[in-house]
Amino acid sequence: MSDLKLFNTKDGVAEVAPRLAVVEADVQDLVEAHMEAMLGVRFLASEYSTGPVHGGRIDSLGIDENGAPVIVEYKRGTDAGVINQGLFYMAWLLDHRDTFRHLVRDRLGVKVADQVLWSAPRLICVAGDFTRYDVHAVREHRHAIDLVRYRYFGSEHLGLEAVASFAGRAAGVRVGSRNRGTAKVQRTAAGGGGMAELAVSLGEVLLGLGEDLTKVTNQTYTAYRRMQNYACLVPPKKAKLLVYLKADPATVDLVPGFARDVTGLGHHGTGDLELTLQSERDLERAADYFRQSYALA
Repeated sequence: MSDLKLFNTKDGVAEVAPRLAVVEADVQDLVEAHMEAMLGVRFLASEYSTGPVHGGRIDSLGIDENGAPVIVEYKRGTDAGVINQGLFYMAWLLDHRDTFRHLVRDRLGVKVADQVLWSAPRLICVAGDFTRYDVHAVREHRHAIDLVRYRYFGSEHLGLEAVASFAGRAAGVRVGSRNRGTAKVQRTAAGGGGMAELAVSLGEVLLGLGEDLTKVTNQTYTAYRRMQNYACLVPPKKAKLLVYLKADPATVDLVPGFARDVTGLGHHGTGDLELTLQSERDLERAADYFRQSYALA
């Protein structure tokens, strides 16, 4: 159970006791109505039937900000079967890619459907709690799995806490699998020096902020993700790196030539704060911006 305590300080100090939903559907309905804000996932369908042969219903289907298919399964309390149930549906999804692509096309258009990232499908389990066996299980699995604990606080607040987040063995890079030898090989392959070496250093910094971070690459950028993207790196240009962050541009110092607000401007990746990095010194200057974005994801 979460150790988080919430207090109302309006008239003195009074603890707001956490509680579970009355029924599982309460959580599902709320998350589906605000899925992009809560999970960084665009909602596609609820209680999606897998057909008479497979005989199941996926609680929620969506697509995340990197174009990866997402299955979301909900449980009111602690349920040892939630992960296996989700993986059962994941197997169906990977065998029915055209069905999912048609769903995306109908809901979000042809362009989004053509860019589905099948190398990184995700399972998000939202439940009242998880056991240590659940955390161990997802750590060993080849698929990307996020365990998210929920709690209601009073009648107006819902808390979501990432208990565990693992990229899986086929989807991306997990902090625990990274090592200095790999970074050295990447630098050597890139010819060393310049933007290629700076990009490798940037990746190490972005992944080093927490144990719950994963890295996902699609056709246009590399995303560094917690529960949602917190930083996106577009392919290096000749003399600079462009990084897009989740931090609100209105809350940070916008330094000409280094940090700017790109709200409403078209660009690859997610986030409205753009950083331009040209040296290791710029990478050091960016540390506070990275931490602020990480906290929001």
